[in-house]
Amino acid sequence: VQLVESGGGLVQAGGSVRLSCAASGRTFVTFAMGWFRQAPGKEREFVAVIRSGGSTYYADSVKGRFTVSRDNAKNTVYLQMNSLKPEDTAVYYCAADQPPYGLGRGDMDYWGKGTQVTVSS
Repeated sequence: VQLVESGGGLVQAGGSVRLSCAASGRTFVTFAMGWFRQAPGKEREFVAVIRSGGSTYYADSVKGRFTVSRDNAKNTVYLQMNSLKPEDTAVYYCAADQPPYGLGRGDMDYWGKGTQVTVSS
């Protein structure tokens, strides 16, 4: 499975960005798809995940501002990020998780290379 993120860039605080992650492979529908982020000098942290049945989970820091969704016909998962804050600045990584599902970095089976999101104050 190959994952390719897109949509990152520079945005002002309070703005919005939508990230996309295109996945290869025929088993996309069975994967849980997650988003993680890593800021300079910090560990990679969980942001959001959407499971094959559509259940979603979010980190407390992004709840109410970010929305994860998926389009199984396009093998693509999205992360809509609204009301962005400077502390959201990070490299955002897409990840795929085969069953049994988890929410940690160690549970993910495949990773993209990441896309930079920079939020200016």
